[in-house]
Amino acid sequence: MTGNLADALATVVGSAHVLEDPELRAPYERDWSGRFGAESRLVVRAADASEVAAVLRMCRDSGVAVVPQGGNTGLVGGSVPRGGEVVLSLTRLTSLGEVDMTTAQVEAGAGVTLAVLQKHAGAAGLDAGMDFAARDSATLGGIASTDAGGLVAFRHGTARARIAGLDAVLGDGSVVRRMSGLLKDNAGYALPALLVGSEGTLGVITRVRWKLVVPNPERVAALVPLDSIEAAAELLGILRTRVPSLEAVEFFLPEGLELVSSYLGVDPPVDGAAVYLIVEAAAPFDPTEELAEVLPEDALVADDTASRRRMWRLRESHTEAIAAAGVAHKMDVGVPLTALGEFLAHVPDVVAALAPEARTILFGHLADGNVHVNVLGLDDDGDAVDEAVLRLVAELGGTISAEHGIGIAKAPYLGLVRAADEIEAMRAIKRALDPSGLLNPGVVV
Repeated sequence: MTGNLADALATVVGSAHVLEDPELRAPYERDWSGRFGAESRLVVRAADASEVAAVLRMCRDSGVAVVPQGGNTGLVGGSVPRGGEVVLSLTRLTSLGEVDMTTAQVEAGAGVTLAVLQKHAGAAGLDAGMDFAARDSATLGGIASTDAGGLVAFRHGTARARIAGLDAVLGDGSVVRRMSGLLKDNAGYALPALLVGSEGTLGVITRVRWKLVVPNPERVAALVPLDSIEAAAELLGILRTRVPSLEAVEFFLPEGLELVSSYLGVDPPVDGAAVYLIVEAAAPFDPTEELAEVLPEDALVADDTASRRRMWRLRESHTEAIAAAGVAHKMDVGVPLTALGEFLAHVPDVVAALAPEARTILFGHLADGNVHVNVLGLDDDGDAVDEAVLRLVAELGGTISAEHGIGIAKAPYLGLVRAADEIEAMRAIKRALDPSGLLNPGVVV
């Protein structure tokens, strides 16, 4: 059966792009976290939307489920096989149109990486309005399907705010095309809005029309040591109201700074604080004075590119340093800022109660209330720790997923933050758009 399907798919995408050999399939079968993945039936690398549609029709007719995959930078098991599915790789969908300067928009294939989009936009004097550490490998299709956020979501929004239109293929091979890029278009249901954040369960996004922003050429960043998360929240309130050029406010804790400094082989530029912020402002004018007026005296200010990059490495290298230390349980969550201090104080205790030898590293996007919880050293007690942390999030009025999606890892816990009627509505939408259950089974619902 596999051979027959492989032969049929090869007539669509070419035999070089149907991978049957286990060694060739392996890079597509486990996600970046290292926790999730299994053997696939095949890996198929489509080159355009018509090939995606043909692949989906053939898999439907063969009764074989499909896992869409972009850059495979996910952390919740949503883009890797659970056992026996066809992995549909979209990394060959790399078309990139000219920037439309009248609308500040550009059309790009699902396989275009964020870094390529940033460079393309920059050549036209514009900016992508999104950034995060995985920029070189994360693709726009995956970014759209998970509604990714990142470092400047505070100022420019998540992927949903950046997408003016998209093309997608539904499970039966039919195509949704909404690429006009009109600011005002309320003719019927907003299908692109439904597909963004659906994690490949409702359709396979093949192309997006991305809204660019005017870049701010003058930048300044600061590393701010503080004695409590409450002091950090207070400073955030001041920054919001007195620094119009504010673009990002990130945080990490002493445990993270120690781990990253050891990983990078550098001495930490500051120590002894309870929490550290990286604050960045960007404007057409030099925002140094505007920012410095509200920062404490012991803040370290970086107003040149090299020093800003060194400072940002302390935050952006957290994920790499954690991965180098072991396979972590990762929970990307969001909590109200009023409850952030309580959450950060209680998480280590919640973990220690179930896994005394585990190591907890917390960091994230302060301005968004988005916390990345990483727990190293878990074994059989990992699921219990996950549930305990996510229950704490729900009790504090937060969300179990702020930007990475639900995937496989959090599907059992969706009921903590979504009512039964809402989950059933999601299932009804899934049945309507993917009646055969072809697309990414087990993800989200």
